[in-house]
Amino acid sequence: MTGFIEHFGDIPDPRVDRTKDHKLIDILFITLSAVICGCDDWNSIERYAKTKQEWLRKYLELPGGIPSHDTINRVISMLNPAILQERFIQWVQSVVVLKEGEVVSIDGKRLCGSGKDGLEGVVHMVTAWSNANNMVLGGYKVDDKSNEITAIPQLLEMLELKGCTITIDAMGCQKEIARKIVDKKAHYILAVKDNQQRLLDDIKEAFGHETKSAITTHTDKDMGHGRIEKRTCRVITNTEWVCQNQDWKDLNSIIEITAERTDKKSGETQKELRYYISDLHHTPEGFNNDIREHWGIENKQHWILDIAFGEDDSKKRAGNAAENFAILNRMALNIVKQDTSAKVGVKTRRMMAGWDDNYLTRLLVNMKI
Repeated sequence: MTGFIEHFGDIPDPRVDRTKDHKLIDILFITLSAVICGCDDWNSIERYAKTKQEWLRKYLELPGGIPSHDTINRVISMLNPAILQERFIQWVQSVVVLKEGEVVSIDGKRLCGSGKDGLEGVVHMVTAWSNANNMVLGGYKVDDKSNEITAIPQLLEMLELKGCTITIDAMGCQKEIARKIVDKKAHYILAVKDNQQRLLDDIKEAFGHETKSAITTHTDKDMGHGRIEKRTCRVITNTEWVCQNQDWKDLNSIIEITAERTDKKSGETQKELRYYISDLHHTPEGFNNDIREHWGIENKQHWILDIAFGEDDSKKRAGNAAENFAILNRMALNIVKQDTSAKVGVKTRRMMAGWDDNYLTRLLVNMKI
């Protein structure tokens, strides 16, 4: 576990010396291993560690034996989440190389069980997801969804994104965010909705009045899950339709996506129009593909964290417990999703890691832990 020590071994220990019966790196490694193996609460982490003590001692000194669930809870809750997140990002960057043109999606997720009565003090995490690498690249906590506007630039600052295409939903459609992305030598595709009403009106007007020769088009179809989906992408590169277009850094394209979903059984069709802006000079096919990739963060991160990790049901609230456990969940998700040998879901892979020490070891070695 030299990789784990390299990235997490120098995290400041918040405890006073007289309470350090267990090494901080031991507690972190035990917790991460237990989370990989399906443990979602402090009691199960302790029980896992006691059961797997022989395996753990291959990598840990455990001078005080196995820490209690209260100790694990207390220590994880006391850790500085900003430092833990920083180390998480450093670890990801050591194992992932983002290639030119790869899509990085940014979106927010509420940890619904983290607040009192599901409302007060709910933790909200903004994260970046690489669909090509099947990995969470990093995250940043906000207290309220409206604060994603200020959190996204903070997250962008932490990541190496040169050459990537950053996709963000309408909350992130802000001039400052577009400028920040270009300053990071990356590209943006930003969804436009009612929170940018003037911009949205300009785009709709452009597609309503621009000549056909000035609009490039691409349509693709997908059949599956009992439905037919047709996505038509239209692109205009004449950005003079946008008032004060110079305020949107390097704006080069405005995009319209028409999504039609037809139920094979009933024949019922639903139609939806979406609009975007981008600094890219892209083909409509390229925009169609990149915009579709954005949904990977919903389907491969948010949904799996709720279904396979039970994140929304978690009631961790003490100190920094919810935020720090969310970081460990995302680290575990990265590790589990990289295994392509087992043709089963993430939840089953977690159970397999708990059953088979050799499988768990292979997961950790593959990710340089």
